[in-house]
Amino acid sequence: MSAPAAGSASPGGPQVESGAEDRLQAEAQIPQTMPVLPVRDIVVFNYMILPLFVGREKSVKAVDAALSSDRYILILTQKDETVDDPGADDLYQVGTVGMIMRMLKMPDGRLKVLVQGLARARVKNFIQSEPFHMAEVEALPEQEVKELRPEHEALMRTSREQSDKILSLRGISSADIMGVLNNVTEPGRLADLIASNLRMKVEEAQKILECIEPIKRLEMVNTQLMKEVEVASMQQKIQNMAREGMDKAQRDFFLREQMKAIKKELGDESSESEEFEELRRAIEKAGPPKEVRKEALKQLNRLESMHPESSEATVIRTYLDWLVELPWKKLSRDRLDIKAAKTILDEDHYDLEKVKERILEYLSVRKLNPKMKGPILCFVGPPGVGKTSLGRSIARSLGRKFHRMSLGGMRDEAEIRGHRRTYIGAMPGRIVQAMKQCGTRNPVVMLDEIDKLGADFRGDPSSALLEVLDPEQNFSFTDHYLNVPFDLSKVMFICTANTLDTIPGPLLDRMEVIRIPGYTEQEKVHIARRFVLPRQTKENGLTEKEALFSDETLAKIVRDYTREAGLRNVEREIGSICRKMARKKAEGEKGPFKATPENLHKYLGAPKFLDDERETVLPPGVAVGLAWTPYGGEILHIEVSTMPGTGKLILTGKLGDVMKESAQAALSLARARADQYGIAPDFHEKRDIHIHVPAGATPKDGPSAGVTLVTALISALSETPICADLAMTGEISLRGRVLPVGGIKEKILAAVSHGMRRVIIPSQNKKDLEEVPAELLKRIEVKTVERIEEIWPLACKKAPAKGDKAKAAPAEKAAPKAAAEKALKEPAKKAVDKKTTEKKTAPAKAPKGPKAKKK
Repeated sequence: MSAPAAGSASPGGPQVESGAEDRLQAEAQIPQTMPVLPVRDIVVFNYMILPLFVGREKSVKAVDAALSSDRYILILTQKDETVDDPGADDLYQVGTVGMIMRMLKMPDGRLKVLVQGLARARVKNFIQSEPFHMAEVEALPEQEVKELRPEHEALMRTSREQSDKILSLRGISSADIMGVLNNVTEPGRLADLIASNLRMKVEEAQKILECIEPIKRLEMVNTQLMKEVEVASMQQKIQNMAREGMDKAQRDFFLREQMKAIKKELGDESSESEEFEELRRAIEKAGPPKEVRKEALKQLNRLESMHPESSEATVIRTYLDWLVELPWKKLSRDRLDIKAAKTILDEDHYDLEKVKERILEYLSVRKLNPKMKGPILCFVGPPGVGKTSLGRSIARSLGRKFHRMSLGGMRDEAEIRGHRRTYIGAMPGRIVQAMKQCGTRNPVVMLDEIDKLGADFRGDPSSALLEVLDPEQNFSFTDHYLNVPFDLSKVMFICTANTLDTIPGPLLDRMEVIRIPGYTEQEKVHIARRFVLPRQTKENGLTEKEALFSDETLAKIVRDYTREAGLRNVEREIGSICRKMARKKAEGEKGPFKATPENLHKYLGAPKFLDDERETVLPPGVAVGLAWTPYGGEILHIEVSTMPGTGKLILTGKLGDVMKESAQAALSLARARADQYGIAPDFHEKRDIHIHVPAGATPKDGPSAGVTLVTALISALSETPICADLAMTGEISLRGRVLPVGGIKEKILAAVSHGMRRVIIPSQNKKDLEEVPAELLKRIEVKTVERIEEIWPLACKKAPAKGDKAKAAPAEKAAPKAAAEKALKEPAKKAVDKKTTEKKTAPAKAPKGPKAKKK
């Protein structure tokens, strides 16, 4: 059964009694007991006339009982409107006595009653609850204000003004209502009249009903009026803002339609329809594949049906602009003149024969088979050898557009594949952007520093490159933004890296690796003369005639002031000299300005690297090894010291796991061949061995120091010094084999630059000597060995006698330095095998004087 619901006031508004006499008469006639009508969501005030819908069985019986007696009924508000059958505790104790003026039965069984509020009343107690609530009632007479003070008048006037303001904000005609309010002179009656028409919560309205004092009740009503004014003002502001937006949109639409009509009358029909037609013609002109054209026309049809100011229309328009501007069928014509391309490559770069040969091979095949796919090359080498500039030279020799893309530090996969169009600010990846910038489908795209890609929560860019750098897949590369395939098979991708270790295996498998080693001293001088010097003199405001550098000066700069695989530091030093010459010219001095080996220290200061740094005499236990780094070759001093102990092996110098294992293998070899090299067989029980590699802060790892470790260890245990002008490299096995290593050219280059005269390499690396320039091999003697036994006759100054238990003379023990000098003066014994017998080479700087003549 439905509960009684609050209705609205009658159309004529609240009715007001004519005089106080009628009110007093009505209060006097109120009986002491009467039926109770619970209502849910409304508080009935005095003087209110309102319709109520009665549906609950108890409420219908209460109305019938009131109609059968004197028509009086007590209207009480429920505390909780969700209760369907309220008891005495569920109703407020103060309510309004109402007179049922009319009653109408509805077809669904409900009653519609018209009730007028007469007076406030309080429930003394409930007499019955079945079949309806019956209560004993105490009337609460209205208190009269004997004298209206000015503050009372001000309060009443404020209430009227606030009511008028609320009515005006709501857009309600206030003339009749304000006429009624102005005629009310009693504060309590005015408060009830205003409260009956205010939108308040039930709790707040009940507090006003329970307030008997008229002035206090009017103050409470005035507080509610102020809140309602604020709410109505904000509501009006929101409505005005919404109306302004709607008015602007309607005005824009109206003006747009007017512009269309005006243009049509003037004969100028370049409207949106023509803009769409222009887009359609641009799509056809771009010549995309069939599936791309179908998608573009589909998006264009969607755009035509949208409002041009919508955000989705802007997204689609930008997408169509990208599709139109991509080079779907534009190809630049390759320069297929092989000789001309060779000339261009030789002009731009010195040496690099392998790279040039590969490019000329590509051009030759391209000439014979125009449909071939673009190669994926990867240039690997130290910094400063010209990998990046080589890409520009290749593009110039091919006659193609060139685009360089730096991948160093890239961690977002979307940089390669783009963003989905659903994201705000979405755009294609850098591959598609490069194609748009080049304007052709077959540019040369250089992916620089591919070994420095990163990965994090945004994805792995190296995995996104798998499709780009695979000739079997990149003919249908799909960017997330475009969402249609784009053909990259005609693009020539060139990657550069300093090392291959950090490149993932699947990505490396898709590339053709071409190693670019470091330059020799002569090559650096030639490149500095041909490329670096003209560039630096021009950048510093000099001419070639004003800045004079001899080849000896350039060689001294390379040798004494730089020690690197590339030429970046050489260019910095030459630039520093040119800047000092430019200052002289700016101060008024007249050229030419000469840089000679004698005055080079005035420009660059004292030499940073000297050949004299190489020790002319090495004590026992010290050997020189060769190492490879991503930045070129380096020499590595390995020091071994023995001391009384229990056979512990101490390794220092920040060595990696592989290098530590090489040291342990070297110790095992020395123990196994102790008799052969004159070492006491029980040295591993009575002596501790300490192996140290200087530059302790630099991490060192790899197997190529195995040969050097064995040699230094035997030298320390046999107290035999090793030649100071000898460097070596190679991996060892426990059976005494010397295994091949990498980076032979870089290592030999480092040996030459550090003043070495001889170098030992594994026999299996003999094939790598073809990459070493002939002039470099003239400056150093290369020995190849297969087994560890072949090294010692080449390395030591005095081969110990077989079976000698290293019984050193007391004088040698007392003066190890004198023993080392004596060993240097004695000639090396000839080896039994004639193939490995070599004449002893002179030290780097032979001592002058009569001793040298005697020798």
